[in-house]
Amino acid sequence: MFDIQEELKKLPNCPGVYIMRDETDNIIYVGKAVNLHSRVRSYFRKNIGRGPQIDKMVSLISRFEYIITDSELEALVLENNLIKENSPKYNTLLKDDKTYPYIKVTLGEAYPRVLFSRQMKKDRSRYFGPYTSAAGVKDTIDLINKLYQLRTCSKNLPKECGSDRACLNYHIKQCVAPCQGNISEEEYRGRIKKALDFLNGSYQDTLKELEQKMLEASERLAFEDAIRYRDLYNSVKQIASRQKITDSDGEDKDIIALAADEQDAVVQVFFIRDGKLIGREHFYMMHVSGTPRGQILLDFVKQFYAGTPFIPRELMLQERIEDMEVIEQWLTKRKGGRVYIKVPRIGTKEKLVELAAKNAMLVLSQDKERIKREEGRTIGAVKEIAGLLGLPNVSRMEAYDISNISGFANVGSMVVFEKGKPKRSDYRKFRIKTVSGPDDYACMREVLTRRFLHGMDEQKKLEDKEMEKEFGSFTKFPDLLLMDGGKGQVNIALQVLSELHLDIPVCGMVKDDNHNTRGLYYNNQEIGIDRGCEGFKLITRIQDEAHRFAIEYHRSLRSKAQVKSVLDEIPGVGPSRRKALMRRFKSIDEVKNADVATLAGVDEIPESVAEGIYEFFHGEGSSEK
Repeated sequence: MFDIQEELKKLPNCPGVYIMRDETDNIIYVGKAVNLHSRVRSYFRKNIGRGPQIDKMVSLISRFEYIITDSELEALVLENNLIKENSPKYNTLLKDDKTYPYIKVTLGEAYPRVLFSRQMKKDRSRYFGPYTSAAGVKDTIDLINKLYQLRTCSKNLPKECGSDRACLNYHIKQCVAPCQGNISEEEYRGRIKKALDFLNGSYQDTLKELEQKMLEASERLAFEDAIRYRDLYNSVKQIASRQKITDSDGEDKDIIALAADEQDAVVQVFFIRDGKLIGREHFYMMHVSGTPRGQILLDFVKQFYAGTPFIPRELMLQERIEDMEVIEQWLTKRKGGRVYIKVPRIGTKEKLVELAAKNAMLVLSQDKERIKREEGRTIGAVKEIAGLLGLPNVSRMEAYDISNISGFANVGSMVVFEKGKPKRSDYRKFRIKTVSGPDDYACMREVLTRRFLHGMDEQKKLEDKEMEKEFGSFTKFPDLLLMDGGKGQVNIALQVLSELHLDIPVCGMVKDDNHNTRGLYYNNQEIGIDRGCEGFKLITRIQDEAHRFAIEYHRSLRSKAQVKSVLDEIPGVGPSRRKALMRRFKSIDEVKNADVATLAGVDEIPESVAEGIYEFFHGEGSSEK
């Protein structure tokens, strides 16, 4: 038995990390301390105004443990690692775990390349970034390769020079083909230098050069070349125009500001590289209820810069954070160069922080509106449906549909919506086993019977709620059953539920003569719905989804049956040879058009069988004659 008061007396007076656990031994909070004895004991003192969030956390602590370190800096690193590994419920967490794209110039190679990378390694390459848009990075790399005709292949040059033909890029004038010895290392390095200047933001020389080449091509009537240079010129101008905010000191810095309300927080970061704003990104913080703004900002800085490979020279913050000097030491150590954390109060830098704060507030307000609209489309729509039917509570809805063509390959579909959103992991397909011919009612009876019997069987196996995740979606029964049709389908469902002694409301989704949803059938009467309301739109989405899911399953079975029916008629072709043929040819038409030699080249198809296949499609008795 863990005695908290006794264990508090044993805490050492040294730096380290403490770990709080609940009664199920889950980690609920991780923190660092300059002095473990003082910091951990402070959680268990009464009436010290810690706030409701911390009070709640403390009430759940069943035991704690700690790890001592040699310094506060070591404790900071360990705290970050433990938070990232365990995502404790009461730590403020950075929601977005992104890796940012970089442009990598492989200067360690004889003929360098310009590549896309999500990691910045300590190699002989030069890195530019991080950037916020992967698509923008790829566009820039593509433009640079076209501008300076750089290689994109992975050949080991000059060792593999002349080992193969020049690739397509050479023939379309997008590469000078160093692999063919067309350019010396010195000349190629000159092109790389121009690419580096371009990435450093020096566009004017490139623009002048392209303009000159465009005019020269026009004068000699080489209009295709002139158009190519014109397009490149416009692309460079477009990239140059993106650099709208500049800073005279030309440093790398991140501008960080926060917007928060009672439940949510958004951190906005402006990325400034070489004095130019190259992009911005916002990040959502989780578990922020009751957490002071400075603490949220501190948690963001620790978690974000523990995960990003590039650390700028300066961080410009909206307000001071705790442990600022320790964070500076940690970032300096990670970067391998001095890092400064500043809180600007006047001038351009302060205005940039203000701008970041405004953007964060805009994101937060827009997100609230988006969530509100989304809830209207989902939870609000479900409430409308429940209100129409007079049901007290509806969360999970299941809809069913049958698909066949003249009774061929009868199939059923089950789609699940929870709180107005599709839960695709719970969708299920049914291949009808007991019904032959086009009898939708009998098919629906089989589907529903199998679904609920399976669910009842799974429920019997449950020892407790924790085991529910080990079973399929059949364990959970719906709050409302939606049938694709009117009175007939509803009555079938009610009969099945009655036989199984289940009490689940059943509602039909009624369509008009044009196959559009027109209303609901419930308790022996049709209920009209306003076509403009969110409830009606949700019913339509559910009905369409059930139909789509059934049709797709039926189509897949039908195509498999067609393949089997043709190839299985050929003597000597069984299941394994049929699979081998379809792996090689993909379609029946390709099999028909293949000659004997090609057919015999397929694994598991001997020449005698290949001749039989060819004769089947091309002989006198074939349908092709």
